[in-house]
Parts: sequence; structure tokens; C-alpha cells
Amino acid sequence: MSSDRCPFCSVDSLSLLGENELAFAVRDRFPIRPLHTLLIPKRHVTDIFKATAEEREALHQLAAVCREAIMREAPEVQGFNFGSNIGAAAGQKIFHAHVHLIPRRHGDTPPPPARPD
Repeated sequence: MSSDRCPFCSVDSLSLLGENELAFAVRDRFPIRPLHTLLIPKRHVTDIFKATAEEREALHQLAAVCREAIMREAPEVQGFNFGSNIGAAAGQKIFHAHVHLIPRRHGDTPPPPARPD
């Protein structure tokens, strides 16, 4: 990890939920839902498209581990949002690549409006 001003480059090891050689996981400090987790490459890279294939694979492997841990902790979880905001126009606020793993429960958010085909 490299950037002095990047909050993901100076994460306290005590807050880690898990890690592998290329990535680590922490709880989101401003969660959308309980147990909202961030999967972050250790190397400072601004977005997921700039990550190497190995880094992206490490994020996916860690996501599977975190998903299982969340399901054990909160068996009422019935689904997940899994994704990344890339660029300011898409809502990216911290310019160090990261993927959101957001546990979902039925009824925790209104359904999107229906659109005719």
C-alpha cells in the first residue's frame, strides 16, 4: 500500500476481517446495510479496471470467504449486492479500487419501479 492520504492505504490491521496475498476486507465505515463489507486490493490502484487479473481474482476469492462469514453471522441474509463505483460520475469517493459486498434481506429496500419492456 502506498498513498499517504489514501484511507485504504493506512488501514489498521486490527480492523481487518480477512486478507490474502493481494487483498483485504474491512467493514464499511458508512454502511448501506449491516455487515456491509469492502474488498480492497493491497496495491494502490485507482479503480478495479486498473487492477491486475491476479488482484481481481484475489478480491473474488476474498468475497467468497466474507460471504460465508456473513451468512454464519446473519443467517437471515437472503442476497448480496456486489459491485464497484468507478469514477466520480459513478459515485466513487475514495480513489483506491474497492468492491462493495452488501448483505440484503427481503424488504430492506423498496423494489425498483417497474418499467415496461
